[in-house]
Amino acid sequence: MNIGDVAQRSGLPAKTIRYYEDIGLITPGRSANGYRAFAEPDLHKLAFLGRARALGFTIEECRHLLALYEDGGRESAQVKQLAQGHLDRIDEKIAQLQSMRATLAALVQSCAGDHRPDCPILDDLAEAPVGTP
Repeated sequence: MNIGDVAQRSGLPAKTIRYYEDIGLITPGRSANGYRAFAEPDLHKLAFLGRARALGFTIEECRHLLALYEDGGRESAQVKQLAQGHLDRIDEKIAQLQSMRATLAALVQSCAGDHRPDCPILDDLAEAPVGTP
């Protein structure tokens, strides 16, 4: 299969596939003319990587997951530990976003949103100490 075929079947852009090759996540064969020649295992790896990336795993986590997937002697505990760490980071982000939302919702609620120039939203933003997000 050429890169266009693999891109269509895997749902990944050709640019992403080339990037994954550049960083060593996949290593397709080469035809006599030097073009990439993808095989079914390459397509499977790309689908695997696409799904892992869609779940938010980093490139390095994907590299680790792929290595575990290809290791017949792996322990599922290793996979679970990696996935649990990622889940914990997602939960942290959700908590941060919920806190940001609550703060912003309170600010929006406190603003009259009328023709007057005073605005609690701007006042609050102006009071934030330097270096605070």
